Amino acid sequence: MSGTESAVAGPVVHIVDDDHDLRRSLVFLFESVGVQALTYPDAATFLAEYDAAEPAVLIVDVRMPGLSGFELQERLLGLGYPAPIIFCSAHGDIAMSVRAMRQGAVNFLEKPYKPQQMLDVVQEQLREAERRFREHAHRRAVGERVESLTTREREVLRLVVDGLPSQLIARRLGTSVKTVDVHRARIKAKTGADSLGALVRDVLQCRIEP
Repeated sequence: MSGTESAVAGPVVHIVDDDHDLRRSLVFLFESVGVQALTYPDAATFLAEYDAAEPAVLIVDVRMPGLSGFELQERLLGLGYPAPIIFCSAHGDIAMSVRAMRQGAVNFLEKPYKPQQMLDVVQEQLREAERRFREHAHRRAVGERVESLTTREREVLRLVVDGLPSQLIARRLGTSVKTVDVHRARIKAKTGADSLGALVRDVLQCRIEP
């Protein structure tokens, strides 16, 4: 099985490991509990096929030809949606596991691992992947709504987020209160927010800078 097969609903497990037998055994293991898994012999093949816009869990070998597991992890950090990464290695040590976890890995398993241990870790991370995907999708949607605003509207929104009333915003921007209120109304309409307060809450929760 390879990453070229059609996508399925829900998070998918991506296995990146140069050990063919291990990849095959993991596919059988996950399919036994109804989990879809795609495999890749190296990091370059995975990166060529990976869609960062889909929920996923990654199982990555540390030592592989070409890009190492850690180098792959660094590449993925810049792709947006942070899929949970589970590292595996037959030569793991404390320093290696600490490095992986500090860069965002969710677990570090030493080979050979017990099948049930792998299943438990992956099934937990499938739920985490769905949660992260929902949060990422929401953050992206809020960001796009804010980006639809003009420069002046984003300035007004930034001051609203800071908690300033219209009178102080008008004074800060050197304009009238009526003009500020017009901007506030346009911000609400253009972003489709139920209220300006709801938009401010979303901006703060998603840590978006207007």
